[in-house]
Amino acid sequence: MNKRHIQLFFCFLAIFLGVSCSVNKYIPEDEALYTGGEIDLETETKIKDKKEIEEELNGLLRPEPNSKFLGVRWGLLSHYKSQKENPGFINRFFNKKIGEEPVYLSDVDVQKTEDLINNRLENRGFYKNSITSEVNKKKKRATAKYNVSVSEPYRLETYTIESDSMAIYDSIQTSLSETLLDKKTRFDLDLLKDERERIDDYLKDKGYYNFNDDFLIFEADTNQYEQKKFDLFLKMKDEVPGKSKIPYKLNSVEVYTDYSVNNDSLPKDTIHYNGIDYIQRTNFFKPKRLAPFVLFEKGQYYNPTRSKYTSNRLSKIGTYKYTTIRFEDAKPFQEGDSLGLLDAKIYLSPMNKHSLRAEVQANSKSNNYVGPALALSYSNRNLFKGGEIFNTTISFGYEKQIAGGTDDAGLTSTQLGFRTDLIFPRILFPLKFDLGFDYEVPKTKITVGVEYLNREEFYTSTSFITNFGYTWNANRYVYHELIPIGLNYSSLYNTSEEFDQLLIDNPFLENSFEQKFIAGLSYNFVYNEISNTKKRNPIYFSTNFKIAGNLLNLMAGKPDEEGKKKIFGLEYAQFVKTDVDFRYQYRIDSEQALVARIFGGIGYAYGNSISMPYSEQYYAGGPFSVRAFRIRSLGPGTYRIDDDNNDDDDTDSSGSYLDQTGDIRLEANLEYRFPIFSYVKGALFADAGNVWLLKENPAIPGGEISSGFLKELGVGVGAGLRVDIQSFVIRFDLAAPIHKPYEKRYNFDLSHPILNFAFGYPF
Repeated sequence: MNKRHIQLFFCFLAIFLGVSCSVNKYIPEDEALYTGGEIDLETETKIKDKKEIEEELNGLLRPEPNSKFLGVRWGLLSHYKSQKENPGFINRFFNKKIGEEPVYLSDVDVQKTEDLINNRLENRGFYKNSITSEVNKKKKRATAKYNVSVSEPYRLETYTIESDSMAIYDSIQTSLSETLLDKKTRFDLDLLKDERERIDDYLKDKGYYNFNDDFLIFEADTNQYEQKKFDLFLKMKDEVPGKSKIPYKLNSVEVYTDYSVNNDSLPKDTIHYNGIDYIQRTNFFKPKRLAPFVLFEKGQYYNPTRSKYTSNRLSKIGTYKYTTIRFEDAKPFQEGDSLGLLDAKIYLSPMNKHSLRAEVQANSKSNNYVGPALALSYSNRNLFKGGEIFNTTISFGYEKQIAGGTDDAGLTSTQLGFRTDLIFPRILFPLKFDLGFDYEVPKTKITVGVEYLNREEFYTSTSFITNFGYTWNANRYVYHELIPIGLNYSSLYNTSEEFDQLLIDNPFLENSFEQKFIAGLSYNFVYNEISNTKKRNPIYFSTNFKIAGNLLNLMAGKPDEEGKKKIFGLEYAQFVKTDVDFRYQYRIDSEQALVARIFGGIGYAYGNSISMPYSEQYYAGGPFSVRAFRIRSLGPGTYRIDDDNNDDDDTDSSGSYLDQTGDIRLEANLEYRFPIFSYVKGALFADAGNVWLLKENPAIPGGEISSGFLKELGVGVGAGLRVDIQSFVIRFDLAAPIHKPYEKRYNFDLSHPILNFAFGYPF
């Protein structure tokens, strides 16, 4: 950091301190700004969920003080400034967006808060509590402190059910084997509510369609004990309707495969298949193909879980826009009935079968390539009337490298692509078997694609890809992808003398491009809780595994003069590769979060390969990696590209990015995300990572991994701005390095900041 940067830092610090203190002059003389309250909880005995109770009690403190960010109450400041006689446009604008009314000590009702705390503690089983409060005022600021002392709570001794001869009581009694209430459980109204809901869910799964958890009532008796114990009795209310006390079975199942409000009155055909009626105007969806998605059968007991899974399975086909399941009484209830009957009706509203989409992009990459891209896509969402989805895409891209401070500025890249996916909503396999998937039916995906790439003054390549595999969600959080057959062939031609010389100087790189044929198996597992907003600390975990060339090695003939085996005249790659990605979110509140990520991956070439294929190697740097370094400009190891044009000792040359890949990648990221206003979010982050080679490469000195690899991490910090509109995210991240792998010292280098532009969050 040079002298000018230090001056700027202190300038901003002075402005910041001046702004933070300026709120005081707006506070009226007879008022004090309320800055929050705290609770000091003391208990006679050890309570395992004491922290949870403290958090709950703190949530009762009202009103909430004005929000603060980086020591400044921006919303309050905006409000005060807008109250001036001539506030101006800017002050009125910020007040409209983030302004907050001041919260004074006079707005705090201490006695009411004490009553709320006591009521909540009684609901938790704590009675005869001692609650006192004190208010502290200092320099126009005020806080409230609540001293709470609770005695030993009441704990459960026995739990029984009052019953009669009806079958529903037997079901409730059976459900108690899964009760949430154990002996010595503390009295807790929320826990009793959860127990009622659990019993309700249990009864619903047993067919009690009309039952409701409000029909159950708990009674507690403490008269039998001198100590703080209680007996709990569960009973059913007297006014429960008779139809709510009997189970229901399915009388019939009807599936409307092409339902629409507009064509509901048009004539339809009914096909009876495996006990279910499929009703449609035309043969829109073959009943034989739709039947595996419907988990209903005539004579089944009503089960909401089965209904939920059926709805989920049908919606995941990709053919239908809406899925609605309704249950109707097949006959009116009469006193004395021991069983009810329901008619299940499934209404499926299709999407448009055909769709055509054009997508125009303006790309700006971290390696200084910019240019337009065009993609045309066609989809058929019910190709063979069995929910098959056919997608085909034609793409074109043109890029030109600008700036960068290298001789490579002005180079162009042209890309043409064609890709076709055919997705079957079922398993295609020679043998039939049932894997017992209730949540979702696995899909079979077949992919065929070709890509042409012309990188001026380097090379031209054509790549062909073919995959055959299966994907499925095991539950809400778990996703699997298995590709038993994956083929990839690439052809490199029209290479320049400069590129040829680069390959001659680097045999490892030459081998990675000569391995033209890749055939193998891959598997991907994902566990993702991030979408669950109810989880305080959700995690994300994924792992990939890929192995290639072993089957071809068994089929291939003898090695040639260079010791390489070929099949169909093509040299094939042989390697194994695996990586792990773990992410952890600590949600401070609904809009603030601290997010951490660790990534580790390794690839090992063996047999017919001396190095990993270039397309399978790892790289570091860029908008989704270590953001203080340009894409592919980090590593491997302490290797540094010599660039005569790099007068500022910067490693971010992009012209020779081809060799800056490795067999091993390690990375760690930490990011604090916070709101600014409306759809605009902010972030502060730190990234560290690098790639290394497993084997020594004389052409890349320092690239091999060693015991001191942690000292070779590229480290950077920065700040980001994100526009997040309903999960569509436009992201700008500005970062600067604080440690470069080839340097021993840490140095915050603000002279060469990197601006990353991308869509979506980095992790």
